Amino acid sequence: MSDRFAALPGGIGVSRLRVYDTAAPDGVVGGTPHVHLCCTEGYVVTGGEGAVQTLTSADGFSETPLRPGAVVWFEPGTVHRLVNGGGLTIVVLMQNSGLPEAGDAVLTFPPEVLADPEAYVAAAALPDGGAPGADVRAAYRRRDLAVTGFAALRSGGPAALAAFHAAAAALRQPLLAAWRQRWAAGAGRAAAGTGAQLDALERGDCGHLGEAGVYAVDAPAERGRLGMCGLLDTYPAAG
Repeated sequence: MSDRFAALPGGIGVSRLRVYDTAAPDGVVGGTPHVHLCCTEGYVVTGGEGAVQTLTSADGFSETPLRPGAVVWFEPGTVHRLVNGGGLTIVVLMQNSGLPEAGDAVLTFPPEVLADPEAYVAAAALPDGGAPGADVRAAYRRRDLAVTGFAALRSGGPAALAAFHAAAAALRQPLLAAWRQRWAAGAGRAAAGTGAQLDALERGDCGHLGEAGVYAVDAPAERGRLGMCGLLDTYPAAG
């Protein structure tokens, strides 16, 4: 791909998700509760049914149904957990060239794990980084630990959620410079490019229209990567 195809429209990332179909310790079938710090994420439901459980400072706990055709999105700071009611498959849209799958995620582990970066890394680790074919039981183990923390957040009220947000931000502080670079190469570049095009059009300059290209990706770059919420089919992204 050329350098001009640095990101999908708007600097987003996209993946296809088959939500885990085993039960966590609370009996709920689905994925791992977690939060993003600087990325909005959206779901386009393509098959099956289920729900997304969310926890926010403004609205507390809620559950939004997911059925084919539904589009749901949520902002940074929303703790979210996918629930699989049967065959739930989703196309996931992510800000910042797929950053939610490349670092901008903190699992809802108990506070003592969040407070220790080494303990967090150990608890979140997957064999071979979660590459296709890796042992899915490791993903289930970290999900189950995160569900324990999620239950405590639900019962702890706004103070518990605020403490989790603070711990998550502190944990990811060392990564912010790299995240900024990814944003600049993707969403920042896309926004700046639109601004330059508007400036040119206002001057009567439409030269960029003659430089248009068409791009395609025939298939996912990999299939079945272990994700937080299920098995991911991933596509190339900037960064």
